[in-house]
Amino acid sequence: MADDAEQVCCFVLYKQVYVFNSLVVAELSHSGCFHQQTTNTVEEPLDLIRLSLDERIYVKMRNDRELRGRLHAYDQHLNMILGDVEETVTTVEIDEETYEEIYKSTKRNIPMLFVRGDGVVLVAPPLRVG
Repeated sequence: MADDAEQVCCFVLYKQVYVFNSLVVAELSHSGCFHQQTTNTVEEPLDLIRLSLDERIYVKMRNDRELRGRLHAYDQHLNMILGDVEETVTTVEIDEETYEEIYKSTKRNIPMLFVRGDGVVLVAPPLRVG
């Protein structure tokens, strides 16, 4: 293993461990301890989301709903916990006289939000300038 590996004893729910700002590669030893190392490489699509932990992200949802917030946690189903969220809901109304589409946006701020993954259409990582 790499020099930055460390030994950690912990209980793991569903044999998966997620930590902020890094991916945990863990092997269960006979003693019940995990030998882990962290990596910042992208090997699968969820790694892009992992690299966005503790960053502000954009999430497009079903039914014309958009979220911008800080990603605190996620799982393989794209269930997410977002903090400091700005939700934008866009509705379309049709003018009865001109039959034109009128788009209206409603915004609200939510301190902490659980997002169910089956409603997620798109997740965009934060823009990195530099």
